[in-house]
Amino acid sequence: MFQLLQHLLPNINRKGRVMEVAYRGATLLDGTGAPARAGVTILVTEGRIRRVAADAEFSTAELSGVEVVELGGRHVIPGLIDAHQHIATPPDRPLAEATLRRDFFGGVTATRDMADDLRQVADIARAALVGELVAPDIHYAALMAGPTFFDDPRTWQVSQGATPGQVPWMQAITAGTDLPLAVAMARGTYATAVKIYANLPGELVAAITAEAHRQGIAVWAHAAVFPATPGQVVSAGVDSVSHAHLLVHEAADRPLTTYQDKPPVDYARFAGGDDAQLGALFAEMRRRGTVLDATASLWATISRETEDPEQRARALANDGLSAALTGQALRAGVTVCVGTDRDPDPAEPWPPLFDELAYLVDRCGLAPAEALRCASHGGALSLGAADRLGTLEPGKQADFVVLDEDPAASLTALRSVVHVVKRGRRHDRATFDAERAALTDRTPTENGAEQA
Repeated sequence: MFQLLQHLLPNINRKGRVMEVAYRGATLLDGTGAPARAGVTILVTEGRIRRVAADAEFSTAELSGVEVVELGGRHVIPGLIDAHQHIATPPDRPLAEATLRRDFFGGVTATRDMADDLRQVADIARAALVGELVAPDIHYAALMAGPTFFDDPRTWQVSQGATPGQVPWMQAITAGTDLPLAVAMARGTYATAVKIYANLPGELVAAITAEAHRQGIAVWAHAAVFPATPGQVVSAGVDSVSHAHLLVHEAADRPLTTYQDKPPVDYARFAGGDDAQLGALFAEMRRRGTVLDATASLWATISRETEDPEQRARALANDGLSAALTGQALRAGVTVCVGTDRDPDPAEPWPPLFDELAYLVDRCGLAPAEALRCASHGGALSLGAADRLGTLEPGKQADFVVLDEDPAASLTALRSVVHVVKRGRRHDRATFDAERAALTDRTPTENGAEQA
């Protein structure tokens, strides 16, 4: 028990005094949109940033008794946020933990789980929060959709032992649903938000959103809910919408019906990223502060991985659409967060978030620092946590990444992680690299077991 308490209270010394840590000599890109500053000290107390100022502004007396970490000009950025993951479809605890650990040591300090088996996700989130797992903090959603959505096999994977649509984390909603009770059940899972998925009309999307906000919980929705259009979803007041390619259905040439019956898309019409009808939608999103979880690079990945020619052609078409619409949204001033919606083999050394960031630069026209701000400040807005995450300022949670190289010059610098700090607790990338090297060095014995 004593060892566990020591682990959970890392900033308390043996005399009971709160320990402070000063990270000196940082080149700080703070996530506010300001340019990088050299020669900066970040003073961390009890897991929060107490002060950020030039090294010379800290006196010797002020740093007396403070642990000092000399960074020597290394680059510091806010912790990255993956705004779209699924870590339990179906539940696989060892895989989820390995994936989250890989992401964490790549600088991802928070993630948004967009509906899963919350029985498992809630326990993983608790373990990450209190430090039993080295993992990003997890903010998760309870799903709501129309009854006709629940023949989707994924809903069965995350409702094993129960009936899909009839559990608190995955509810079928109709005009007769007691919405105050439904939202209260979702809140009872300790979810951050309700996720509105599919097969609901605009009036029900608006009613769910209003009730969720009344009860103090956020609403995350697919960009098109079918039959609810993107415009109806945004007008309902949801906090974020997911999947840029779904926004195209605002200009559908026939009424939307169901998630399973999407209208055909005139890809050529939107290739220039300047469609007037979508421009009006983006203006409304900017006015309302609706965050776009673009998952823009997802289709490029699918196009590379599929062997089916028809699926590859569709993926390539949607890839071009995602790039065009995400770029148009960014130019219109819409806040974009960085979500991946995929979890590659955890043996991969770096998180898939890096691919989404590169896509925003290479395909959507952002500078590296602008893309990073989408993954920090934009991610914090998507979580409804911008008051404590997303920028490195006094009062914010001490979540940041120390890099050897300059990420404002090139995103390849993200692969030079030295330290990841979450809630003030420092973790060394070298520890993770040593673990990976030890696993790689293992060789099979004759009986199939492994030995170091």
